[in-house]
Amino acid sequence: LYLGGSEHATGHLLYCRFWTKFLNDRGYLNFDEPAKKLINQGMIQGRSNFVYRINGANKFVSANLKSNYETTEMHVDVNIVENDILDIEKFRNWREEFKNAEFILDNGKYITHEEIQSTSEASPLERFGGAFLCDSLVEKMSKSKWNVVNPDDIVQKHGADCLRLYEMFLGPLELSKPWNTNGITGVSGFLKKFWRLFTVSGKFEVSNEAATKQELKVLHKTIKKVKEDIERFSFNTSVSTFMICTNELTDLKCNKREILEPLTIILSPYAPHIAEEVWKNLGHETSITFAAFPTCNESYLVESSFEYPISINGKTKFNLELELSLSKEDVEKVVLANEQMIKFLDGKPTKKVIVVPGKIVNVVV
Repeated sequence: LYLGGSEHATGHLLYCRFWTKFLNDRGYLNFDEPAKKLINQGMIQGRSNFVYRINGANKFVSANLKSNYETTEMHVDVNIVENDILDIEKFRNWREEFKNAEFILDNGKYITHEEIQSTSEASPLERFGGAFLCDSLVEKMSKSKWNVVNPDDIVQKHGADCLRLYEMFLGPLELSKPWNTNGITGVSGFLKKFWRLFTVSGKFEVSNEAATKQELKVLHKTIKKVKEDIERFSFNTSVSTFMICTNELTDLKCNKREILEPLTIILSPYAPHIAEEVWKNLGHETSITFAAFPTCNESYLVESSFEYPISINGKTKFNLELELSLSKEDVEKVVLANEQMIKFLDGKPTKKVIVVPGKIVNVVV
């Protein structure tokens, strides 16, 4: 497999193919093509931010008020902007020429250099009831556009696993996609939620109870989907699957080793650091790297029941979960004997009952 960006792949592959064919011609290799599959990963595009400088002055106006002034647009370092709100203090320290800059906030409040110097470390919103807004645009990541995100800053704030997962979550591997630091909080929240599956009252603790049928279904559905996604290099949908699985297990209040241990293994290629930490806390002495990848047991995915929408004269009144093994006659008996149906019928005789197995039940009165 050759995996690389389209801008570099041509040169790299020519070089690699030249040496492979040369070594094949000289009898050192028994093949003359180095790669059987090529994937060009998409480019990560940058989210640029802009500030507006009032012409002829060292004053800047919030983006929502720029039309009120004659301004010049300029790129600003995205690392001092969060959710399109400029950190004024960091901006003033960013370049010497802006050290004495003054600002007009989104609420129209004009902040002088002296006011900034004399106020506390509280935010402009707390001090002056407003914020300084920037405009944004998705462009190629470039130093000249000041939209290069420093991965060290992301790792420092959210952790390496969060950075890895977010890069995969941005979109399909082959497509270019915009980097937006604002969205990384969702992935960070997922990792925290995953960790909480292993805790009871804040302490790391798992149960050795046998898993329920529903819990096993959630796990094996996830194993199946993630395995298929890996084979398709569809990493973004894998991350979505992990999020869905974690939410479902949280709703089921699942804290069982039988479920959480294999889930940790399939997450480990995506988030190796948290997975290794969990693995160690589960009592394993060897690295999770050497754990066998779980296999999907399809029998857990077979539906044995169905939640029928129960209708009267074509209008759905309630839902009723019934075993799929029941015959039409048995379904009819159970529905007519149900308390909710008796209440809705209110003594009215039924003309017929239409049962479509695995789909609907309609009672005609």
